[in-house]
Amino acid sequence: ALLDLSGVHQVKGTWMGSATLPCTYTPSEGFTQETLSWSMERDYSTSTVFLRDDSGDHVLLSRFRDRVSVPKHSPGDASLLIENLEIPDSGHYTCQVIWRSKNNSLITKELTTIVKVVKVAVTKPVIRAGKLGLTVPAGARTSLTCVASGSPPISYRWFRSSPGRKAQLLSSQAELAWDSLRLSDAGMYYCEAENR
Repeated sequence: ALLDLSGVHQVKGTWMGSATLPCTYTPSEGFTQETLSWSMERDYSTSTVFLRDDSGDHVLLSRFRDRVSVPKHSPGDASLLIENLEIPDSGHYTCQVIWRSKNNSLITKELTTIVKVVKVAVTKPVIRAGKLGLTVPAGARTSLTCVASGSPPISYRWFRSSPGRKAQLLSSQAELAWDSLRLSDAGMYYCEAENR
């Protein structure tokens, strides 16, 4: 099993989610990884998605730029992470590693994984209502967390509303936190959740 690539036959990913295509080997003394590439075959044409050689990492297909990566500091791990999956990302992906041995001969191994990107039923965010009327002592630490179900990615915003004034945006995170509550923090707060 010297310098054999191991992975899986098929990976299912969800649209807009991320997927890891495993491709690993046990580093072996006397062999150095010369190049590592990931190519993709779809509709009978093959193109290189990712290439790592002595000049660094290169993403060769522009539609994958900023969406694919391979672990940098774990020898033997050539797995490909694809983020923000799109439906056209479905296809056959081949991991190819070329090693150079001490006597300068080259060894090439390949491993192919089928990727299927599925669309889940797209749903609007639904916020689970929290307890109304929260009483907290002044000076205490507390936080409000907004939880919504629905299709990812979901973004959150917290507002404070005062009668007759424009609602004030307090946070663009799911959590709104106070280190030390003041009496002036009393009031009405609400959360907004949004997805595509």
